[in-house]
Amino acid sequence: MHAYRSHTCGELRKSHVGETVRLAGWVHRKRDHGGLLFIDLRDNYGLTQLVFDPDRAEAFGLAEKVRSEFVVGIEGKVVARSAETVNPNLPTGEIEIAVSSLEVLSEAQDLPLPVFGEPDYPEDIRLSYRFLDLRRETLHRNILLRSKIIASVRRRMTDAGFNEFQTPILTASSPEGARDFLVPSRMHPGKFYALPQAPQQFKQLIMVAGFDRYFQIAPCFRDEDARADRSPGEFYQLDVEMSFVTQDDVFAAIEPVLHGLFEEFAGDRKVSPYPFTRIPYAEAMRKYGSDKPDLRNPIEMQNVTEQFRGSGFKVFAGMIEKDSKVEVWAIPAPGGGNRAFCDRMNSWAQGESQPGLGYIFFREEGGALEGAGPVAKNIGPERTEAIRTQLGLEAGDAVFFVAGQPGKFASFAGQA
Repeated sequence: MHAYRSHTCGELRKSHVGETVRLAGWVHRKRDHGGLLFIDLRDNYGLTQLVFDPDRAEAFGLAEKVRSEFVVGIEGKVVARSAETVNPNLPTGEIEIAVSSLEVLSEAQDLPLPVFGEPDYPEDIRLSYRFLDLRRETLHRNILLRSKIIASVRRRMTDAGFNEFQTPILTASSPEGARDFLVPSRMHPGKFYALPQAPQQFKQLIMVAGFDRYFQIAPCFRDEDARADRSPGEFYQLDVEMSFVTQDDVFAAIEPVLHGLFEEFAGDRKVSPYPFTRIPYAEAMRKYGSDKPDLRNPIEMQNVTEQFRGSGFKVFAGMIEKDSKVEVWAIPAPGGGNRAFCDRMNSWAQGESQPGLGYIFFREEGGALEGAGPVAKNIGPERTEAIRTQLGLEAGDAVFFVAGQPGKFASFAGQA
């Protein structure tokens, strides 16, 4: 039998009952139940429950002294749990180990952050004790998921005919929009290497060399400020280059890789089939006010300029008359048909340095559907009904309006 373990802590099942086994791992949790001691032993693969009986005096005495995150090795017999103690949430939940011997391989001091459970801790403590943070279940699982995803990407890219390369890390400066990380040269005092912001030039040289299809899980180094839309330090990306291809060829090569990847790791979630939906930039800005819309949100903006041209709502009508480039966009809000919600949206717009949002909310009055609010009052029932019909709105819904040159307000409208 192996000196440390015959099985992992996630491996044993009811079919192993009666076998003598060895396990090694970390003390995850310890419990005292009226004379018997229970320890959950953890390794990379899972948890196994250990049972210590006072009749095994030496092992029991050691078990009394161990604390969370001690590293121990044990030997014992696999026994079936009683029906009432089976844990259906644990792969090893039908068995436990009756321990005959225990060896402490490494002791643990009092921990600055607990491994058991998921309490939130300040980032500085988590980074200072990263090895402990990585033992925590959620983060440990995410790191393993990352490894599986990268392995899947490599397999799929190779199957698609791409060749993997590792490009240089120490190189000359080639600015790409961020500051370089510089590394001083020992052999050439006063000169520096730069860490690559991306392997752009190298992969182009690979194409010039005739390798046709390149990919790399590439490290990128960028000395960025700590801003929400930036990635400071280093990150990894799937880097790709192809020769003699059109844009559609790139889509055709990469979409199956991405679809298969998300399908493999999506669980119960549905993954859109490829070819993926393609939206021209102008259409995306017109419908969503963004070049990266979240298509899970079914709301689309619509142009209702003609309903305000020459209308009694003088603010918009005057803008349209003075400037032929002015448009009025409608932002439907299903379920937003109450004055409190409309007033909150108006206050939000003013907080975004905008004059506000015109709005109509629809309600049933005397058995008839009508629009309410200052805009509806000024444009009249006929135009109000035309807008409602165009947007497909019902009682309890609302619509907000923005006006101006689309290039200037599209992003704001998309946020609304």
